Amino acid sequence: MRVLVTGGAGFIGTHVVDALLARGHEVVSYDAVLASAHGGPPRAARAGERLVVGDVRDPDGVESALAGVDAVCHQAAMVGLGKDFADAPAYVGCNDLGTAVLLAAMARAGLRDLVLAGSMVVYGEGRYVCARHGVVRPGPRAEKDLAAGRFEPLCPSCGAELAPGLVAEDAPLDPRNVYATTKLAQEHLSAAWARSTDGRAVSLRYHNVYGPGMPRDTPMPGWPPCSAPRSPAVRRRASSRTAASGGTSCTYGTWRRPRRWPWSPCGTWRPPGRSRPTTRAAATRTPSARWPAPSPMPTADPRPWSPGSTGSATSAM
Repeated sequence: MRVLVTGGAGFIGTHVVDALLARGHEVVSYDAVLASAHGGPPRAARAGERLVVGDVRDPDGVESALAGVDAVCHQAAMVGLGKDFADAPAYVGCNDLGTAVLLAAMARAGLRDLVLAGSMVVYGEGRYVCARHGVVRPGPRAEKDLAAGRFEPLCPSCGAELAPGLVAEDAPLDPRNVYATTKLAQEHLSAAWARSTDGRAVSLRYHNVYGPGMPRDTPMPGWPPCSAPRSPAVRRRASSRTAASGGTSCTYGTWRRPRRWPWSPCGTWRPPGRSRPTTRAAATRTPSARWPAPSPMPTADPRPWSPGSTGSATSAM
C-alpha cells in the first residue's frame, strides 16, 4: 500500500513513516518544513520513501503528491498556542484551510481512507469533581493565582478544591484557544468529507507526545522550552534527572507545570514523590532507574477503534 503522510518530516510524522516502512508499505512524505517545527533543512529520505517539500495549502502540490496513493495520514499542522490572537489567521490557514485543500484533492482522486492527527485539547480543561457540586467545568485560571503559584482550578460555584477525574472519549468538547479550535474544525471537516464521499476517517486525539527525535525547541502545548538557558550548575543537576522520555532533554523538577494532567489517552503513572505523569509507553520502553516503574495505571477511557461502515468518522483517544 502507498500512503501519503503529510507532515512526514516532522517529529510524529517521521515515526509514522518509519512504522509504515517497517511494515513494507511505500510512503510519500509531504512537508512544508516550517521554521516553527524544524530547526533546519528536512531530514534525508528513508529507503522506500519519497520526501516532497510542499505546503498542504497548495492544491497543485497536494494533487501531485496524491498520485498513486491508497490512503492518507494527515499529520501536518501548526502546533503550539501562539503568542496572541493575532496568530489566528496563521493557525486557521495551516490547519483548517490546509485540511480542506487536502480533503478536496482526496475527493477528486477517489481516495476514501484518512487518519487525522487530532488532539486532546478539544476537551478543554478536563474533568473535575467538587465534593459539593459534583462534576464541574472550571473557568480560566486567574493571573493572580498563577502569579502566586496556585495552579489547580477551583470550583466555579463555591471556590473549593477539585478532584481530577477521568475524561471519556465522549466527554463534552470545549476548545479554549485558537489551536484547539482549529483541531476540532479539522475533525468536522473530515467528518463532512467522509459523509460526502462515502469515505472513512479516524481522528487520533493525541495527548502530550514525546520521544526520540523530539525538537529541543518544541512549540507543542504542555511542554517547556527544553533548550531554555540554564546555569552550569542547573544543567549538571538536570542531566542527572532526565526523564525517561526516550532521550529528550526535558527533565523532572526543572519547570513548574501550570496545570494537572490526571488523564492521558495512553495511560499514565506518577513516579514516587512526583506529581507530573509519565506516559505508559515511555515508562514501559525506558523505565527510569531512579524511579522503578509500577504497574501502568490507566487514567482515561481508551477505546479500540473499529473502522465500521463507510461514510463514517471516528475519534479515538
